[in-house]
Amino acid sequence: MAYRLIIIVIPEYGILKEIKNILKGYDVLNYWDVQSSDEQMVVNVIIRREKTESLINLLQKKFSNLKGFRVSLVPVEASLPVPEPIGRVVSKYEEPPDKGDSTLEELTDRLDPRELVDRLSRHEIYSNISDLAGLSKVYILMVILSSIVATIGVLNNNVAVIIGAMVIAPFLGPNMALSLATILGDVELAVESIKTNYFGLFVVFILSSFLGLIFTVNPSVPEIALRAKTNLGSITLAFASGIAGALAFTAGFNTTLIGVMVAVALLPPLVTCGLLFGSGHFSLALGAFLLFFINLVSVNLAGVVTFKAQKIRPIRPEMISRAKKMTHVALILWTSLLSIFIILILIYRGIFGILLLG
Repeated sequence: MAYRLIIIVIPEYGILKEIKNILKGYDVLNYWDVQSSDEQMVVNVIIRREKTESLINLLQKKFSNLKGFRVSLVPVEASLPVPEPIGRVVSKYEEPPDKGDSTLEELTDRLDPRELVDRLSRHEIYSNISDLAGLSKVYILMVILSSIVATIGVLNNNVAVIIGAMVIAPFLGPNMALSLATILGDVELAVESIKTNYFGLFVVFILSSFLGLIFTVNPSVPEIALRAKTNLGSITLAFASGIAGALAFTAGFNTTLIGVMVAVALLPPLVTCGLLFGSGHFSLALGAFLLFFINLVSVNLAGVVTFKAQKIRPIRPEMISRAKKMTHVALILWTSLLSIFIILILIYRGIFGILLLG
C-alpha cells in the first residue's frame, strides 16, 4: 500500500511544535495529535511509503535520546481516494528541496524527491527479516521436515515431492538477514543469522547422511546425478534467487514463493551431498557439496549487492563506518570465492585446455 501510519510518542509537550514543523517539510497527507493518559503526547501521521524512511531517520536523530520517545510504523491497508502512483508523485517535485530550510539542512540522510525509491523503509525491512533470522524450535522442525521430504523426493526421482520440500524449507530468512546485517553493520543480527543458517544446514547434512546409511542410494538416478556435478548455470540460478529474495523483502512481496527459489539452490544439493556421503560415494558427494557451496556464496553475494543497490544504509555514525567495512569485506570475500569456483568449473570442463590447444 502507498501509505503508512507513523505513531510518534513524545514525552515532552514542548517538542510538539518542532515535530509539526518537521511534518510540514514532508508534505504529509494528514497528521493529528492526542494526549495519552500518562501525560505523553501521541502524534499520528499518514505519509507516503516512499517518505517513511527519511522521516523516521530524522525523528531518530533528533529525539531518540529523550526518555519515553517511541516511533511505531503501521501499514495502511486501504485508503480513499486511491493514492497516486509513484511516478506522478515524483513528477510533482521537479525542483530539489529548499536548502535554506533548517530542518532539511539537518537531515543529511533524506532522499531527494526526484530520487524517491518505491520500496519499504529500512525499518520495515529490518523488522520483517530479523523475525526470520532467529533459531527457534519451529525453524528446526521445518528444517527436519523439509530434509526428510527432499530426501524422499531425490531417492524416488520425484520432482513434485522435491518442490514440496522447498516450499517448507526456511532458508530464505537467515540468508537475507546476513546480507542485510552486512549492509547495516549490525554485528548482532549477522551472528544470529549465521548461527541459524549454518545450524540448519548442518542438520540437513547430518540427517540426509544418516538416511543415506539406511536407504539404497543409486547415483544414476537423474535427480542425484544432476546435483553431483557443477555448472555455470547453477551459479546463475543461485544469483537470481538471491536477487529475488532481497527484492521480495524490499518491495513487500509475499516471500513464500521466493523462498522456494532460494531453497532450490540450497536444499536439494545439500541433501544429495548427505545421501552420497552416507552411502559411501565420496567423490560424488564432493561434487554435490561444491554445487551447494557455490549456490550459498551466490545467494549471499546477490543479497548484499541488491540491498546496496536499493540504498539501504544505517544513519548512526558508528554504524556507518562499520557497515562500510563489513560490506567491503563481504563483497571481496564472496566475489573471490565465486571467482575461484568459476575457474575450477572451467578447468574441470576442460575449457582452459581447449583454449591452450587452440
